[in-house]
Amino acid sequence: MRVEWPAYRILAATAAILLSSPIMARAQENGGFHELETKYIFGFTIGSSVGDQGDKEFEPDTKANFGKRGGSYGVGQTALEYEYTPTQFMQIELGPIVSYYSIHNVPNLDDRDMGTINGFEADIRSVLIDHKRSPLAVTLSVEPEFHSRDETSGNKVVNYGLETRLEADAELIKNRLYLGFNLLYEPETTRADLGMWEKESTFGVSSALAFQIIPKVTIGAELWYLSHFNGAVFNSFTGDAVYLGPTFFWRIAPKILMSAAWEAQIAGREVGVSSALDLADFSRSRARLLLEFEF
Repeated sequence: MRVEWPAYRILAATAAILLSSPIMARAQENGGFHELETKYIFGFTIGSSVGDQGDKEFEPDTKANFGKRGGSYGVGQTALEYEYTPTQFMQIELGPIVSYYSIHNVPNLDDRDMGTINGFEADIRSVLIDHKRSPLAVTLSVEPEFHSRDETSGNKVVNYGLETRLEADAELIKNRLYLGFNLLYEPETTRADLGMWEKESTFGVSSALAFQIIPKVTIGAELWYLSHFNGAVFNSFTGDAVYLGPTFFWRIAPKILMSAAWEAQIAGREVGVSSALDLADFSRSRARLLLEFEF
């Protein structure tokens, strides 16, 4: 596996700009700034927070991918999740998935323009280390998924996945600057109509910064490295991608929040292809928009 180091230099430069800004010079004052729950402040990277015991939320969470080697490609997936926090150390989410496909003249993919219900997902999150015991908080997330259509092409399939993450974060400057990182492993098994089961897996690692510029609003930057393999346990490497982009978080009201992120693939390679980037296993860019309504 190969990671392009310039991507990491870009993230380091972003951190340096934040740390050297006039706003940062006054950060210690923290006037009007309160501690944030970190779960959704980092974009695609998930923070360790699980909320307060008894919390209940509804969350439309949309993730979209754009761009392949040619043609026009846009695929979105919205999870309509119910979230419940039974204890201060555990959180449960579950709900159906709705997908939309807009694919035209993309090599090796059929043209498609449709929306459909596309399965179900759940997420069980358990706090391993909380901020009361350590400056670094860590949560384990296990997310089983079922899809009735392929996430990339929209073809009819039977697909099962188990996304597992270690979600960690630390507060670098009290109530102002946060660092988050994730470690991801996702095995999947897929069967096309009357076909054989095919296994694949994805490994990922991320790093993100979020800075509270005004009370309840953060901006930041996020870096992801993703690699794809045939086989459930990294059997055969097929390609990798490095994504970099900005993030935005807004606590709109005491019981309403929004989280948004956009990332472009800035480096990557596909096995057996001389062109830059891996646009077979991954997309040219991706975006996320999440809303949360507590009740």
